[in-house]
Amino acid sequence: MGRRRTQGVTLGDVARRAGVSIATASKALNARDQVAAATRERVLRAADELSFPAGGSTRAIGLLTDELGGRFSIPILLGAEDAIGSERMSVLLCDARGDAARRRHYVTTLLARHVDGLIVVGDDNDWLSALPRDVPVPVVYAYGESDHPDDVSVIADDEGGARLATEHLIAVGRRHIAHLTGPHGFRAARHRAAGFGTVLAEHGLRPAGLTMRYGEWSQRWGRRAAYELLAADPDTDAVFCGNDQIAAGVAQTVRELGRRIPDDVAVVGYDNWTEFAADCRPPLTTVDLNLEDLGATAVRLLLAAIAGDPFRGVLRAPCRLVVRESSAPPGPTDPPGPTGPPGPSAGTTAR
Repeated sequence: MGRRRTQGVTLGDVARRAGVSIATASKALNARDQVAAATRERVLRAADELSFPAGGSTRAIGLLTDELGGRFSIPILLGAEDAIGSERMSVLLCDARGDAARRRHYVTTLLARHVDGLIVVGDDNDWLSALPRDVPVPVVYAYGESDHPDDVSVIADDEGGARLATEHLIAVGRRHIAHLTGPHGFRAARHRAAGFGTVLAEHGLRPAGLTMRYGEWSQRWGRRAAYELLAADPDTDAVFCGNDQIAAGVAQTVRELGRRIPDDVAVVGYDNWTEFAADCRPPLTTVDLNLEDLGATAVRLLLAAIAGDPFRGVLRAPCRLVVRESSAPPGPTDPPGPTGPPGPSAGTTAR
């Protein structure tokens, strides 16, 4: 009779028995390169002694985030769980809370559980520090771009989302359009401003107030910036905001100044954060990041890599425009936002 695997035996136990790192043990068990023959034999012998399976899928992936309680991780997690559930696999979730030591600990812990791959989730669609190159399983970065060129990352198409918002405002007849956004140091703010500026230039228009204004991701800044904008350029007939908090502040100022939304000034936000967008007065037209679809796309990329068909580079998942009462009803030429889930082969653009 063959030996039964002792309950609770992990890859870490095998690594300790063989006297190697977890990464080396995983490579040896999965017949990956860069493992000496003698080392591989030692690991396989340790696995056999502990009744730990060599090779094969554990039907589990690890998802590592830095802000589980935040705005972006939960929708991405839901999308990933839906996609992985259809494959009859499970997700092991770890929240590093922005701490590098906790991140290293959780990577080690997930590898000890013999996960088939990892998804690393960012919190601001900006750069992410790549995991060490000796991590022995495929890794996909979601809502954040790995700083290593050989990795695969799926991020929201912020420039494309801004184009949708600006084209909508032009299509409904607005010509004096301002842009108020967050700190210039955030790549999302710069990309959204770039998309806005490109569309205006294509239509021969200039920003209301003659410049795009960078500030804070807050209602307070939106209120103050709107006062300054409308005082400097009273002809402003639309404001595209870098997020929904800014837009909520702008809408408050517009009303306090006695102007009507959308009749006198249309307001468009970004993120489709229900707390601000649906509860704004009037409800806010905004750009939805499609975060659940982004999470599902990350899973599809990871499964492809696990199957031996990895993708390298950056995929930009399309956003969609959600039209509500804060902008005039779309005219017949108003371009619809993309529909359907983004994926590596449809609805997603690569860098």
